[in-house]
Amino acid sequence: MTKEQNGYDLEERTIRFAKAVALFIKKLPQSIANHEYSKQVIRSSGSVGANYIEANESLGKKDFLLHLKICRKESKESAYWLRLLVEINEPQYHEEGTKLYNESIELKKIFSAIINKTQL
Repeated sequence: MTKEQNGYDLEERTIRFAKAVALFIKKLPQSIANHEYSKQVIRSSGSVGANYIEANESLGKKDFLLHLKICRKESKESAYWLRLLVEINEPQYHEEGTKLYNESIELKKIFSAIINKTQL
């Protein structure tokens, strides 16, 4: 069974994550804080998937690990900005923002596991 058949394609998952973040950001009210934090989380969430693609096209194990570590770092950064956005906005945005926060933490854990397995 391929990764696409079992429903677990990490590249697709990172794309869905970045898209969901962008759609969430569009719903938030306009404020200086939302604007600044939104720019940051858009960059970091998109970088997760972009670096995962780079990892899969790597030139060797060292390059692969470097890009996976960037994926993990960007996932952690996304979690930071999402948590701030949840905490500064009205409760109506908390559920969706928290789901995205949790997904960023899950992605971080996945990348950490891949890094740990690869370094063995």
